[in-house]
Amino acid sequence: MGENTASTTQRPKAPRAIFASAGSPYFSTVLALMAVVVILSNVGAAKGVTFGPIVTDGGFFLFPLAYILGDVISEVYGFKVARRAIITTFALAAFSTLCFWIMIQLPAAEWYDGQAALERTLGPVWLIVLASLLGFLVGQTLNSWVLVKMKERFGERGLVGRLMSSTGVGEFADTLIFCSIAATVIGITDIPTFINYVVVGFIYKTAVEFLFVPVTTLVIRWFKRREPTYELHAPVAGGAA
Repeated sequence: MGENTASTTQRPKAPRAIFASAGSPYFSTVLALMAVVVILSNVGAAKGVTFGPIVTDGGFFLFPLAYILGDVISEVYGFKVARRAIITTFALAAFSTLCFWIMIQLPAAEWYDGQAALERTLGPVWLIVLASLLGFLVGQTLNSWVLVKMKERFGERGLVGRLMSSTGVGEFADTLIFCSIAATVIGITDIPTFINYVVVGFIYKTAVEFLFVPVTTLVIRWFKRREPTYELHAPVAGGAA
């Protein structure tokens, strides 16, 4: 009797994580946008910016967008695809820096009077480039990993919770790595200012992503509804997040 009861008792099934294939134009569009945002934010990061007591850099308004786009890729397409997108964006950002350096090294025409401005604007500050690329690589990877692991645990439920949790982990790692390398380049030489730089950067980037969670959620739902392979993998009953 005991064995019969045990055999007929079924444990509730764990919620299934659903991911789309990356072969559609939707994925390539988001990937292109993420690469452009990271490249532009790397250019802006070479400029130190202050708002009263707040210390940041010229790319502060762009970089959170890269994480929002990374969240879309991770949630809709999964960790393997997100990792590929991160590595691709990393490589394109490094390539853009190399291209800027080559442009500057090319001999200027006698009538060209913008060489100094070009060097000032696009000249790669190698420590800034290293800081930005390493921060992006580690932070985005952790962000994607946490988001996907939570989705595998809870299924389509709890999208807002996993967006906020993954953001906190990813942005902290990214900000700490970037600020630790880049601080002296933009003129930060004392501990209190460095702490200000790290804390303000982390709070700002995280706050922006938190504020944009409703928008990110709507974008993710839009992708889920229109991505053909996501619908194919979805269960017949039950709503998607």
